[in-house]
Amino acid sequence: MKDKDHWLASPKREEVFGPLGVTNIRTFVNPQNPTQVAVLMDVADMDVLMAAMQSEAMAEAIAYDGVLAETLVILVEA
Repeated sequence: MKDKDHWLASPKREEVFGPLGVTNIRTFVNPQNPTQVAVLMDVADMDVLMAAMQSEAMAEAIAYDGVLAETLVILVEA
C-alpha cells in the first residue's frame, strides 16, 4: 500500500466490486504498519470475482488505489 489515506477514501472498491454483486465491503488497517491493509466483503459468486481480478479494469483500480499487486492475497472463509 502506497498511501493508506488515499486508499481509505477511494471510491474504486464500490465502483469495481459493486457490479459484481459484492456487498458489505469493510476496510482494515494494521495499526503497527499502515502500509498493510485488508478488505473483508461478501461475495455472491467467487468465480465472477476471480475472473474480474484478471481484468484491465481491476488492474487500473488496483493501481489507482496504490495497492501493490504483488502483495495481494485472497482468502476465503473455510
